[in-house]
Amino acid sequence: MSADSHVIRLKPFEYIHVLNNNTNVTGVVCGPKTFTRQEHEQVVEGPKKMLMIPPRHYCVIANPIIRNEDGSIDTDEYGNSRLKHGDEEIRGEQEPFPLYPGETLVGKISPLQVVAANAALRLRCIRDFTDKAGVERNAGDEWLFKGPGTYYPAVEVQVVEIIKSTIVKENQALKLRARRKMTDSNSVERQAGEEWLIRTPGAYLPEVDEEVVDTVRAHVLTDKKALHLRARRTFKDFNNVERKAGQEWLVTISDAETHIPDVYEEVVGEVRITTLNNRQYAVILDPVGADGINKLGKKELVKGEKSFFLRPGERLESGIQNVHVLDGEEALLLRAKETFNDSDVEGDAVSRKPGDKWMIKGPCDYIPPIEVEILEKRRVIPLDENEGIYVRDLNTGKVRSVIGEAYMLKSNEELWEKELPDGVEDLLSQREYSGNSKVSRKVESRDKTRVVTYRAPHNSAVQVYDYTSNQSRVLFGPDLVMLGPDEHFTLISLSGGKPKRQDVIKSICVLLGPDFMTDIVTVETSDHARLSLQLAYNWHFDVDKSGDCPDAAIKIFSVPDFVGDACKSIASRVRGAVASTSFDDFHKRSADCIRSAVFGVDADGNAKPYLKFGANNLVITGIDIQSVEPIDQRTRDSLQKSVQLAIEITTKSQEATARHDAQRKEQEARGKLERQKINDESEAEEARKSLLTLQAQSAAVESTGHAAAEAKARAEAAKIEGEAAVQQAELRSQASKIKSQAELEQSKKRQNAEIAHQSKLNELELTKARRLAEIEAAKFAEIVEAIGSDTIQQIARAGPEMQAKLLGGLGLKGIMITDGNSPINLFNTAKGLIGEGMSTE
Repeated sequence: MSADSHVIRLKPFEYIHVLNNNTNVTGVVCGPKTFTRQEHEQVVEGPKKMLMIPPRHYCVIANPIIRNEDGSIDTDEYGNSRLKHGDEEIRGEQEPFPLYPGETLVGKISPLQVVAANAALRLRCIRDFTDKAGVERNAGDEWLFKGPGTYYPAVEVQVVEIIKSTIVKENQALKLRARRKMTDSNSVERQAGEEWLIRTPGAYLPEVDEEVVDTVRAHVLTDKKALHLRARRTFKDFNNVERKAGQEWLVTISDAETHIPDVYEEVVGEVRITTLNNRQYAVILDPVGADGINKLGKKELVKGEKSFFLRPGERLESGIQNVHVLDGEEALLLRAKETFNDSDVEGDAVSRKPGDKWMIKGPCDYIPPIEVEILEKRRVIPLDENEGIYVRDLNTGKVRSVIGEAYMLKSNEELWEKELPDGVEDLLSQREYSGNSKVSRKVESRDKTRVVTYRAPHNSAVQVYDYTSNQSRVLFGPDLVMLGPDEHFTLISLSGGKPKRQDVIKSICVLLGPDFMTDIVTVETSDHARLSLQLAYNWHFDVDKSGDCPDAAIKIFSVPDFVGDACKSIASRVRGAVASTSFDDFHKRSADCIRSAVFGVDADGNAKPYLKFGANNLVITGIDIQSVEPIDQRTRDSLQKSVQLAIEITTKSQEATARHDAQRKEQEARGKLERQKINDESEAEEARKSLLTLQAQSAAVESTGHAAAEAKARAEAAKIEGEAAVQQAELRSQASKIKSQAELEQSKKRQNAEIAHQSKLNELELTKARRLAEIEAAKFAEIVEAIGSDTIQQIARAGPEMQAKLLGGLGLKGIMITDGNSPINLFNTAKGLIGEGMSTE
């Protein structure tokens, strides 16, 4: 029924708010009740269900009503309920209750919060009050409600967060920080911001003033691993040892198997064990003394077998070093870095001063003391008869060469590197006796400490100059030339190319010949015909190789470029001789003219056999004119025309001879071709005759076979058709029989299936009807049981009683209400009166 109706039926646990317009007081009407609204009354809210708070639930009511000590509602002088405006009230499990005017439900009905074991609620007081335990709480106070238990909320308390216990496992610790000054669970006073560790395994629930920073894991220490720690501030560690701020130390397995770093300890890293075998040693820099302080600048020698950890600040000078094992041909060059007492090979005491050098020779094992520095490891240098080294004495500075013996450098000696000019270095690296600057060859690096050797080729000469004695010596090949410390090769630069150009060929040795050289000379005849001559000269050096006359051998190197000088001298003689000769004469007797000009003539007018240069004993024994070409173009064209005319005449003669031979061969080939054609035609006629005979025989055989095959095929076809008709009839009868049997079987199965299906449907309908009846009966029984017999009686009486009360209120003894459409029989009423019907919408 709507709120505008005059009669409102309130069910149990329902209520409405009714405003009295005369007094402006709003009241609460609770059911079960039938409320008749007066004209001056107005229903402002409802009907609504009362609030039902189940067990272990609560709700928050804003602007709650004020109750007296006896539980009655406090009202003002006008009858309005007094409210705590702006306040809230928490109500728990109770009978259903209505909300009075002004009261509102904040949120919804919520279950009480259950705090599990190893958990707690962090609570904050938002206004001063005294809790149920009698503890006075001030606004801003915080405390914990620890489980297990059920928390009953209060309006003065705010739940900040849920705190859960942190499980501290074995080899773990919990790092805590104090939010403010407090006393921890171990009764230790902590300042605000102070950090500490909880090492006890188990569940730990932090207090309200404690903050969990982190879970610290323990470092497992082994025989091969240690922990390097650094103190962040001055404190006492777990061994009750005072550590200064910045101090570093190691924790090994001898101290503990596991280590959890304290809050004031910083883990720098893990240190691996250093192990030395019996053939190793190490030098520790800045070792740690007995007082735990590094001795800066000190060194400590550790020999194997030994295992140790490098403590903070210590480091190995050069890592783990192997013991120096020397055989009989090895030695170590040592130098003292500071004064110390040593022993020599015979065991006598020797005082070493800083800078002293000495050698330890094998066979032996040697571990250098910390006062000794190993400069280098030396070995006996084996030298063949043709090998050597340059050795420098560090005391005197003198350099000498050691050749053909196994040599060990002394403590005051070192290998000396001999430098050579670039040209000589290039020739030695290319392993060539001469070099052309334009030709690139494979270059090999030279060991400069080795004695410079040069293999002089056969029939050659090499000059070596000694700068200390200012003397030179000439060696003839084949020979191995070995340079002393102050000796150098004489580098020869010769002309080369055609025509000759200077400094083309670089060489260490001079070939003595016989050999030849080629040059191009430009000459001009007396009739001004300019010619280019290509000449080749045979030459050799006339020298005594026995060594009886060293001055004659040195003369070979007196002319630096004997090739260029000889070619220039011969060219000048040739030009002079050709200048006095005409072109025709020179063309006819060029060889005699040039030989006479170069070698000269004797008293009889004949050309001499050779030309000898006295400066270096170079002998020219022969001249070959390889080509003569005119330089003038017109002269060259005339010569070319005469040559072409001679070539043309010869060519025409050869063409005529070849043409005659070709015609003769052509006639012979034509005769052979005609004869072959006649033979081929006769053979073709014979083959055609045989073909016609075979074709006639083949046609006869083909016609006979075709007729026989056709008759046989017809007979076979007729037979096959008869057999097929018989088989087809048999198959049709079988198919008809199978079809009828299949239809009969299908009809039987269909009928059986329909019968079974209908039976199942009937059973399902019966089961459904039975279960629905049971459900309806159970439902009715449960409804009756839920409502109760008293309630049913009240419902049955509610209609008549309400009608009686309504009639009584209106002052009527009876009333009939009809819609006016249905006739009413009133003839049997008292006194025969007919009451006029009343209709209502």
